Amino acid sequence: MNKRLIALSVSLLLIILYIGCGGKKTEISPDELSSDENLYKQGEKYIKKDPERARLYFRQVIDSFPRSFYAQRAKLAIADSFFQKGDEGSMILASSEYREFITLFPFSPSAPHAQNQIALTFYKKILRPGRDQTKTKLALKEFKTVINKYPTSESAKSAREKILDCEERLAEHNLHIGKYYYKVNVFGAAVQRLKEIMTDFPNFSKMDRVYFYLGDSYFQGKNFQESSPYFIKLISDFPKSKFAKKAQKKLKEIEIKMKEKK
Repeated sequence: MNKRLIALSVSLLLIILYIGCGGKKTEISPDELSSDENLYKQGEKYIKKDPERARLYFRQVIDSFPRSFYAQRAKLAIADSFFQKGDEGSMILASSEYREFITLFPFSPSAPHAQNQIALTFYKKILRPGRDQTKTKLALKEFKTVINKYPTSESAKSAREKILDCEERLAEHNLHIGKYYYKVNVFGAAVQRLKEIMTDFPNFSKMDRVYFYLGDSYFQGKNFQESSPYFIKLISDFPKSKFAKKAQKKLKEIEIKMKEKK
């Protein structure tokens, strides 16, 4: 008995056991089991109403016809079925299935899509600024992998947009923490967090706030020489910002204090 026949026999037994446990018995013809297309279509038939049963069919396609076009589609269908559930556990399984797809079919036209989906399993679970940003960082890493490995793919365009959003979220998170330290007068920690934004996320949409809180953190620590450049930069780059007016007042105070020192 060859390996394919053994695989078909084992799969048939599993499918019959699965169906039997549910109180239902369905005859599966040898023609269905010997055809990658028929097995795949059976999986499609059940994917919405009975995902577990559908996955049995899809896995049989992969096991019995590993080089088949339908094997690629079946592997993606399994991954997608977990992704669509959306809960934490299913997203972990989806990510694993997409990674396996890329390993099994590295030159498939669907490989960029699979990599982008891996990133989305993390992106969909991102928490708001101020909370743990592990998922944001993981999503950012995986989206960058899409760009690096598949720069000309359609998925790369979507990944670039998501990268900007992830970076915006991480910058917002740092601003949130920086402002907290600023408000409780821990100015050294505030400066550290805010400078990270300038280094890592120079395109942050709220950079006017970053400049102000940086400048004022130095100001509150009586380090006027360090504070002035941030206020000047704020006024120069964001003249219409509400923080620009505050910066102008701070510069006047610095001027007065510097004269007093003389």
